[in-house]
Amino acid sequence: MIWTLAILALVVIGWYWYEGRWDRQLFIVEPGRQCANLRVKHALEFLNDHPDTQVLDVRSSMEFSAGALPKAINVSIGDPAFDQKVATLDRTKPVLVYCAGGFRSRKAVEVLKLMGFTNIQHLHRGYHSWQISARR
Repeated sequence: MIWTLAILALVVIGWYWYEGRWDRQLFIVEPGRQCANLRVKHALEFLNDHPDTQVLDVRSSMEFSAGALPKAINVSIGDPAFDQKVATLDRTKPVLVYCAGGFRSRKAVEVLKLMGFTNIQHLHRGYHSWQISARR
């Protein structure tokens, strides 16, 4: 039992370390670009302040059908045509991207940056954090 808890603690600590390192590289300030990792409260404020934001859900269609953020469009990061579908979005308008917990959407942020999107907002901890916040 103690070994199970120790291993679980190491996995959790390892993930937080990895995620923090990844975030420091992914959400850096670049001239002429915005890329931020927003908690739910700040994401809501951003959406209110920027009504033209394109909300991109990169979960599977099954996850999307079970619930999504308002005005979200679903383009699964696992779709082989992900790049082509995302290329139809306006690169000059803000994009708020999310998945269930934050891993897949971080991958999508990397792709969006390479595609030249200039204002990328990421929902920290994804749809799960959105749901938890909505219950409060």
